[in-house]
Amino acid sequence: MKHLLFILSLVAFGNLSAQLATPEGRWTTTDEESGEAKSVVEIYAKGGAYYGKVAEILTGNTTAVCEACEGSKKNKPILGMVIVEGLQADDDSPGEWEGGTILDPQKGATYRLSVWYEDDNSDVLYVRGRHWTGLYRTQKWIRE
Repeated sequence: MKHLLFILSLVAFGNLSAQLATPEGRWTTTDEESGEAKSVVEIYAKGGAYYGKVAEILTGNTTAVCEACEGSKKNKPILGMVIVEGLQADDDSPGEWEGGTILDPQKGATYRLSVWYEDDNSDVLYVRGRHWTGLYRTQKWIRE
């Protein structure tokens, strides 16, 4: 009986920790062409959704501005800029979030966003930006 209770408690704890996983944290992004670390994005919760700002620029150009952006972000510093907005948990798929947007400051373009963990590995976040045409790009962000 003791063994059964112990096993049940391990299973319950494992399920609880999987449910508590969020995209919150600091994530290193990588340049897809060179493979070099490009920036650190800090994802945080606010008002029932997740947002992400550029916390560090690792390429050395810490004074870069978003020349290609439109509206209120045009010519604003990329360092500190919120590039992930309105991301929410997918109630049907634990470990997945969707419904937000992501800004590519180099192109000034905003894409629909979905993110997820694979294989219960919460140290790798898959980040997919989808264009209105249906084309998409997926990146792997690594937890700091």
